Amino acid sequence: MNKKKIIMTGGGSAGHVTPNIALMPALKELGYEIQYIGTESGIERSIIQEENIKYHVISSGKLRRYFDIKNFTDPFKVIKGVFDAKKILKDEKPDIVFSKGGFVSVPVVLGAFLNKIPVIIHESDITPGLANKIAMPYATKVCVTFPEALNHVNKKKAVLTGSPIRKELLEGNKIKGKNLCGFKDDKPVVFIMGGSLGARAINNMVRDGLKDLLKTFNIIHICGKGNIEEGLNNKSGYAQFEYVKDELPHLMAAADLVISRAGANSIFELLALKKPSLLIPLTAKASRGDQILNAESFDRQGFSMVADEEQLNSNILIDKVNELYKDRDKYIGYMAKSQTKDSINKIITLIEENRKPREK
Repeated sequence: MNKKKIIMTGGGSAGHVTPNIALMPALKELGYEIQYIGTESGIERSIIQEENIKYHVISSGKLRRYFDIKNFTDPFKVIKGVFDAKKILKDEKPDIVFSKGGFVSVPVVLGAFLNKIPVIIHESDITPGLANKIAMPYATKVCVTFPEALNHVNKKKAVLTGSPIRKELLEGNKIKGKNLCGFKDDKPVVFIMGGSLGARAINNMVRDGLKDLLKTFNIIHICGKGNIEEGLNNKSGYAQFEYVKDELPHLMAAADLVISRAGANSIFELLALKKPSLLIPLTAKASRGDQILNAESFDRQGFSMVADEEQLNSNILIDKVNELYKDRDKYIGYMAKSQTKDSINKIITLIEENRKPREK
């Protein structure tokens, strides 16, 4: 019996890679050989190589919605990437390609289409990013994360799956998390994160209101690289980290509430863990507005409270955290009824149903 083979792609940010990693254990259990296509210097390369997955490099230009002189040269890199990907896929003969988006994915999806290899795309946000928008016509199926996204994707291809969550995130130990922070009492814990690079506006508001917050809560603060405030290192009930990886499941297990940006991967992790959250999406000035739509969806479904960063200060933040804690059971109840559960099994089923064993 021939071994099953899948080639995955996605890059440009960690958010385009981590859902792929979440699927890998289940794929391996089913006997899939997994390979990956990415760029020479993209963040995806270091993340995937840590997983000991065979990694193929292709050329790829960045897709931009704004004017840049590179817009005149990068299309040629994308075209070269299509031929790179087409050759790799022809040689490797995977049963199926799974794409998480990002600019590297476009040449891979086109290369798969030219080789008549089925493609499944996963779109995290309510409205497709530019790369997925270009790639979707060539896909066999499109997994979407939010119910509202079904209105932005071909109805014959769209499947509501939610976002795959890494199994280890669900296996954290609350006591271990509190010990990592040195918390000595039983105050409820607020976990604050501003994305992989931290968020200066959120950091400042938290620290301005820290004295009042610490009267009621212990605080875990992921503040981003270079944003540690040394003078607060020994403050009782306050633990700050630039970045966490292996500790994250334990710190999340310790959390009673979470303050976060509204990136799709992050908020679906909060949903899977049933953590009541205050979402502070990136403003439309700082992004294409996808986080605002994500947060509005979670607000409508009763999963999260939402705050507009431009109308927020430390006093309002404190009031909202207190209100969220008071109403936490209501949010947990809505999250328990979510329809976007068991995402990994839903996506794996799609892969199994749509794969096409390649001729040797």
